[in-house]
Amino acid sequence: MMTDIEKMPYIPHTNDELQKVETVFTIENVLNEVMRILIVEDEKGISNFLKEGLEEEGFAVDFAGDGRKGLEMASSNDYDLLIFDWMLPGLSGIELCREFRKLNQTAPVIFLTARDTVQDVVFGLEAGANDYIKKPFEFDELLARIRVQLKTRSGEQTVLKLGDVEMNLDTHRVFRNSKEIELTPKEFSLLEYLIRNKEKVCTRTNIIEHVWDIHFDSDTSIIDVYINFLRKKLNPGGKEKELIHTIRGVGYITRDK
Repeated sequence: MMTDIEKMPYIPHTNDELQKVETVFTIENVLNEVMRILIVEDEKGISNFLKEGLEEEGFAVDFAGDGRKGLEMASSNDYDLLIFDWMLPGLSGIELCREFRKLNQTAPVIFLTARDTVQDVVFGLEAGANDYIKKPFEFDELLARIRVQLKTRSGEQTVLKLGDVEMNLDTHRVFRNSKEIELTPKEFSLLEYLIRNKEKVCTRTNIIEHVWDIHFDSDTSIIDVYINFLRKKLNPGGKEKELIHTIRGVGYITRDK
């Protein structure tokens, strides 16, 4: 029989886990429209801080100062994600979450709370929350947790394939024919970009912009060096099929066949 803790959904907690989400996910990956967030928080200082920060990140943010107003707004609008304080006037965050779920709403909910015992966490999750964050908190951590939930909801692909190569974006591991290939972070990013754009010609300019984040005229010979690294690691004995092909004078293309 599973314990309450074993039933709990996976929630990233370490900086490394959260940074992995940052590297594989941006708001633009999920939707080409503005995503809407509802904050239900009675402390104006916190709600204003969150609203300003999230709007700077490109979200559309609404605010409610008590649980009953929050439920009214949550039930009459289509939000992509909701943030509830645990202790709210009118209707507690727990009650608000339960009532919200009774409406067959599936949008992710994140609790803000000073409570952090296992029992409190389980209680919140069983009420219908997807994640929690303890006060006081860093905005960057909350932002990463929001992105985790939006990524999960959007069905963002986490395993990429190129021929017999499999790339897991969650674990940052790469395999070819079930044998693991050790890549540096930059090699991993380069391979990810190439696989996401397989069967398309990736120009050196596009690669240097997306993988190295360089948006001005620059020497792109570093790309050739890293392509060479990737080829050797993906095909160390030279016996496997080449997956990365050179388009002379332009860039590179990856093909399954």
